[in-house]
Amino acid sequence: MSVEAVTQDETAAAGTAAASPAAEAPQVTEPVAAPSPAEQDSTGESGDTPPDQPVVESPKPKRGRPKATPSTAKKTRTVELTLTVTGTADGEWQAELKNGSKWVAKGLEIPAAAVSRAAKELHEDLSGPIDEVINAARAAQAAKVAQLEAELEAAKAALAELDV
Repeated sequence: MSVEAVTQDETAAAGTAAASPAAEAPQVTEPVAAPSPAEQDSTGESGDTPPDQPVVESPKPKRGRPKATPSTAKKTRTVELTLTVTGTADGEWQAELKNGSKWVAKGLEIPAAAVSRAAKELHEDLSGPIDEVINAARAAQAAKVAQLEAELEAAKAALAELDV
């Protein structure tokens, strides 16, 4: 095997590697001389690059996420307020307000009518379930009043019998 034959094999292998995007080749930073007529392949072409230009590969892409460009949108400050409204079956309602992690108000008593109005103002989907709870509490209180009135009448009758 002569020196010229080895050069042809190396040139053919380099041309195949350059044509394949999956193959990795080391970066070439020095200009490469034009191949001699003996190194040209059977079609008469010497490869991808013209003989007077150096072969330089593009740099590898950087790893990781690309840096975001600064936003031109005006940043608005958000405030986190948490309002918790709780009610009992007896119709007693309380509110608690929290600003971030700091309590602003705890255990404030609120009338049921105010809770109902506020729920209607906020959203229809909120007012329906809250009104159901308030109506159930109203019915329970009406039953309690009827029971207490019956006890009051019984107590009045017992007192009247004692008055002789």
